[in-house]
Amino acid sequence: MLSSVRYMNIPAARFAAGNLVKNGSAFASAKRAMSISALSGFEGKHFISIDQLSNDELRGLLDLSKKYRDTYGKGSSVEPTVAPKPLTGQSVSMLFQKRSTRTRVSTETGMNLLGGQALFLGPSDIQLGVNESMRDTALVLSRFNSLVLARVFAHGDILELTKHATVPVINALSDLHHPLQTLADLMALEDHFGDVKGKTLAWVGDGNNVLHDLMIGGAKLGMNVRIATPVGYEANAGVLKTTQKLAAENGTEEVYLTTVASDAVKGSDVVVTDTWVSMGQEAEYQKRVKEFDGYQVNASLMKQANPGAVFLHCLPRHPEEVSDEVFYSDQSLVFPEAENRMWTVMAVMAAQLGKL
Repeated sequence: MLSSVRYMNIPAARFAAGNLVKNGSAFASAKRAMSISALSGFEGKHFISIDQLSNDELRGLLDLSKKYRDTYGKGSSVEPTVAPKPLTGQSVSMLFQKRSTRTRVSTETGMNLLGGQALFLGPSDIQLGVNESMRDTALVLSRFNSLVLARVFAHGDILELTKHATVPVINALSDLHHPLQTLADLMALEDHFGDVKGKTLAWVGDGNNVLHDLMIGGAKLGMNVRIATPVGYEANAGVLKTTQKLAAENGTEEVYLTTVASDAVKGSDVVVTDTWVSMGQEAEYQKRVKEFDGYQVNASLMKQANPGAVFLHCLPRHPEEVSDEVFYSDQSLVFPEAENRMWTVMAVMAAQLGKL
């Protein structure tokens, strides 16, 4: 019996394959557009933490971020001078109590790419709640700008801004939450793995603001969460309770807590750490480094993770937190993760202004 392959209509097969690719691409575009449409109710909202987002809104922000990278990224075929400028005529004031390379550059560059303007106000330009009350600052900036982005020490300052501002506020970091970082992290993981549902995320280090939003976001996307922190450096109890609830709702394992780094990393697909000494904690450096002994992410620790596991760090990093061997390895996603800070803040600003 002759093989049917002999009688295959090659031109027809190629046409069918081309249509399959074309239709698949069209389906992916339609699916992305549908998820982004879930952000229609996000206009005018403040962006304070990941737990305020519905699962659909989180999906929409991630997909809008990817759309912006495809449109404005260095690999895009779109000519920058003719790329869409949906935020033309819009502006964002950026209030920085704490300095940051990535937050400032990503916001200023991203706003420019979208056609808007970003204004940086550092500690020497404005002192929130010192020379002028938080209430007055919020009311004045709301008259000048379309958005207010703030990177502060105390989470209470963010809440005070949202109470009085008449335009959307973005939490670019507080001592309790860092939602923009989580969007960038989750985007990096989806870029690498595709669907992250069922993957296991291990946190090793301080139970801080970065962890708080990441474990919430991970649970929302169906990831299992395992956390190792030294005694006295546990995650906020309220945020942990919220994450446990989300884990149950999204069908993931109960959040695993330990004080042993290798226990958390064992069987994980993602290993994450952050600085042990945040800005404002410099006086505690020696104490913290001593108490975090055994928490460095190195090759030995990464071997406890699943084959193909990856590493994340929000930067800036210090050698006591992660070895060069891991940080600059193929397992490390830290630089794509850092780039994603721009695409994700662009998505948040556009969604808040209803310019999707």
